[in-house]
Amino acid sequence: MPTMDSLHANGIHNKLLEQVIRTPGRMPSPQPTHLSVPGVTQHRVLREESGYVAPKFEGKEQQMEEVMDQVEEKGFIPPDFVESETRWFYSELGIDDMYFSTETVEAIVAHIHSLYAAKIAAYARDDKRLEIRLDKEAVDHAVYIDTSKPGVTVMNGPGYEQRIDEKYLNSSTNSSSYRVETFRSDSLLPGGQEQQLRCYFVYKCDFANSSPGSSESRLEQVGEKRFLQKATKNTKDIYQQVLEKVVTRTGPVIEMFDIEGSREKRLVIAYRQGSALGLFSALSDLYHYYGLTSSRKYVEQFSNGYTIVSLYLKPVPGSITMARYPPIEASIHQIMKEISLLYCIPQNKFQAHFATGRLSLQETIYAHCVWVFVGHFLNRLGSEYTTLASVLDSSNSVHAELLSKLKRRLRTETFTADYILEIINQYPDLIRSLYLTFANAHYVQTRGEADDFLPTLSYLRLKVDKVLTDAELGELVSKSAANEHHVMVMTAFRVFNTSILKTNFYTPTKVALSFRLNPGFLPPDEYPQPLFGMFLVISSEFRGFHLRFRDIARGGIRIVKSRSQEAYAINARSIFDENYNLANTQQRKNKDIPEGGSKGVILLDVHHQDKARVAFEKYIDSIIDLLLPPNSPGIKDPIVDLYGKEEILFMGPDENTADLVDWATEHARERGAPWWKSFFTGKSPKLGGIPHDRYGMTTLSVREYVLGIYRKLNLDPKNVRKLQTGGPDGDLGSNEILLGNERYTAIVDGSGVLVDPNGLDYQELLRLAKERAMISKYDIFKLSHEGYRILVEDNNIKLPSGEVVNNGTAFRNTFHLRSGSNYDLFVPCGGRPESIDLSTASKLIEDGKCTIPYIVEGANLFITQDAKLRLEKAGCILFKDASANKGGVTSSSLEVLASLSFDDPGFIENMCIREDGTAPSFYNEYVKQVQQTIKTNARLEFEAIWREHEETKVPRSILSDKLSVAITKLDEELQGTELWDNVELRKAVLSDALPNLLLEKIGLDTILERVPDNYLRAIFGSYLASRFVYEYGISASQFAFFAFMNKRMAKLRT
Repeated sequence: MPTMDSLHANGIHNKLLEQVIRTPGRMPSPQPTHLSVPGVTQHRVLREESGYVAPKFEGKEQQMEEVMDQVEEKGFIPPDFVESETRWFYSELGIDDMYFSTETVEAIVAHIHSLYAAKIAAYARDDKRLEIRLDKEAVDHAVYIDTSKPGVTVMNGPGYEQRIDEKYLNSSTNSSSYRVETFRSDSLLPGGQEQQLRCYFVYKCDFANSSPGSSESRLEQVGEKRFLQKATKNTKDIYQQVLEKVVTRTGPVIEMFDIEGSREKRLVIAYRQGSALGLFSALSDLYHYYGLTSSRKYVEQFSNGYTIVSLYLKPVPGSITMARYPPIEASIHQIMKEISLLYCIPQNKFQAHFATGRLSLQETIYAHCVWVFVGHFLNRLGSEYTTLASVLDSSNSVHAELLSKLKRRLRTETFTADYILEIINQYPDLIRSLYLTFANAHYVQTRGEADDFLPTLSYLRLKVDKVLTDAELGELVSKSAANEHHVMVMTAFRVFNTSILKTNFYTPTKVALSFRLNPGFLPPDEYPQPLFGMFLVISSEFRGFHLRFRDIARGGIRIVKSRSQEAYAINARSIFDENYNLANTQQRKNKDIPEGGSKGVILLDVHHQDKARVAFEKYIDSIIDLLLPPNSPGIKDPIVDLYGKEEILFMGPDENTADLVDWATEHARERGAPWWKSFFTGKSPKLGGIPHDRYGMTTLSVREYVLGIYRKLNLDPKNVRKLQTGGPDGDLGSNEILLGNERYTAIVDGSGVLVDPNGLDYQELLRLAKERAMISKYDIFKLSHEGYRILVEDNNIKLPSGEVVNNGTAFRNTFHLRSGSNYDLFVPCGGRPESIDLSTASKLIEDGKCTIPYIVEGANLFITQDAKLRLEKAGCILFKDASANKGGVTSSSLEVLASLSFDDPGFIENMCIREDGTAPSFYNEYVKQVQQTIKTNARLEFEAIWREHEETKVPRSILSDKLSVAITKLDEELQGTELWDNVELRKAVLSDALPNLLLEKIGLDTILERVPDNYLRAIFGSYLASRFVYEYGISASQFAFFAFMNKRMAKLRT
């Protein structure tokens, strides 16, 4: 084994603790998970070999006699061997009395016959190898018996542990779950192959209390009856302590105990059911890698929704093993640390390389993370596309449509996920070298030279490779890769390595892997607006991004689900671009507020569509890992922070996350985040939140644009025929119905399509909106003879017109594009991004004229920009999402401002709904002021765009973007000028920009003390910039700004 001196000679220099970049003034982080730490916690010794004692089966001898009688009667086993084979089964395999008391005599006879048959078969083999594979699966239990060489993972074996994971453990819930007991026989099997029998017993759980409270952790209340009967007092005490810890944490609890008088160690791992699928079988690969084997393993389920795995580990016997592997006293601590990594991704894409010992666990999980990264960022369009785009005329709709289709096809067909995986799998040696560079940059030796966690992450390697520079890695990739595609994929590893500013990869306890990336690697041709920051989060249940365009930025977190494998593949290809576009829209939308635009997107894995909450909690916790400075030794060790500055993210609810916001707020507080009050908006009123849906914040802004069109064109809303996507069950859709008074003729939502050319019953729509019910609950007896409802599950339905709808889902998905429909106004309040693109926009144009005169885009990115321009060219008056849908961000910004302005007691007193449900008077008045601010800002922007279009005839969709750019650019310039240094002007502007209620309640000077300086600068800049542009126009000159500021300065003098 190499010495530390030889490691250094080979170029590995781990960063010692004092060399890590520290960010001053950041508070410590309590652990979200728990890990027992060598040298910190008390050394614990168990004075018992087994933590379980099966109740004695009084009828065992009698049963054995019956078994022997039946075996002899069958005549398969020679009479002279019947007793010896039966006693061997009963006494030598380590099977406890629970099995014999559970199984029937017939089943035991069948098992003995199977084992004997395997012995006979072994004599017929050339290698004389005894191979026993026996399985029996009943409704409430299962038995698996297999020959097993200690410490070896059999790649082509029956895979019983994987089967137990997939069939029983992965799907376990507190209402239906399974416990597992597994034993290894003490004696070796005949044949000289050092083989033993491994027996697995699976039992359906029978809980003492099947539905305890969510916080219940008393073992006697949540335990399974067999477990409570068999477990020793010592085991119960251990499990009780572990349960009490795990219910308060996001991630696993990992504990280790010595067994008195033995080198054997007992590992106890507790985690929430369903949060680490495949962990049971993956643990075997892990301890095998370090030369260990298990004598007994137990998986226990508890009715409060938690799982505890108990492993009894000992070294594999043999002198060769002792020379190859570290002593168990050292490797057990390494295994404990790696269980935390395994918990994040129990079954990674390169598991086979790990199971065979070709790569270490860290190397395979690193490769898995890069595989995810490559899948998102290698499908680039290339220089040929850029050249073609510059040659074609993007204003020509035919050219634009061609480019749009070409872009989609190039991204689909270049590098598929399977192709990338196939390439990476061919280069394990390259992975090792690339990983070593990553480890050398980000691993921290927390215990100095005595650290037992080598940067190679393996005690097995006799020779430690030299850490290569990026240039040397480039040369190695070029020499090793078989062709150009392989070079591109393996070069992406280098891009990944050089882009990482910080990661929680080496934090001892984590629930998902998070990486703060420098987004500078993104090609500017495809992403012209440069990102400020990027987070990538990876877990077995999901992958996620968080993107922001400014240091101080705000945006929602959405969870994207996929109905099928095909839908998942499409979502995976487009998820980053969707996130970028949403954040970019948010950036343009946030023109009236101090925060820039950001967005977070979580894509659920195709096999984990029911894990939305688990994914969200892991996403949030792992990002917090990179925002808070960790200093709980062995729990949250320091990380290498190449960014070196404090970062604060401001988040909010979005698709599928509205009910998770309170948890995120409370979790940030539990982890000691000083900014917990402002971390999330949209939280419940008891935490000081202002719910957008309850107060119609987003809809208020959309309505101002609708009302603006009516005002300018002198339209009577009662005569306007209206189409709406996003129904009465959603935030935007329900409030649009509640606030509107048009004649609804069609509504589309998740359940289907509701149509009535004569007008839908308004009172019935109000009922659905108040109940937040889908149109599937609409009383169809209130439809006219021309009206109809088609639900997604409907097939072959004839419409009043005689048309037949073959498929309800397809009809719903394309209804908004149907020709021949008569609507005056279309307000998309829901639907997937790009529901109308350039290729489908033509369906809304007849004889060169748009069939829908007015569109106000409430839903984000519902219509692509090129489609908007095409529709406007055809005469549609269209206001895009970045302008219309900004009420929510304004509300969120003012909610954050209140949380930053109040101290904790003042915030609780004035902004938090009381226990009895009553609201403080300040809260009610503040909500009204927020609503008025939203309407004022929306009206100002509407008037500015309308006026500019009248003067220039530039499409409103372009004017909206130009307005945003003009405001944000001026905002940034103003924050860097000397205007901020004019204290009198600063206070005057902030007095106008800040809500009157806050100024009256807290006072300007106190607000200036409490709110961070960069946030105040942002308020100052955004307020001046937006008011100037709204008043003087997008193209106003410097002289106009001089006049604008002169007015303000004159106010100061008076």
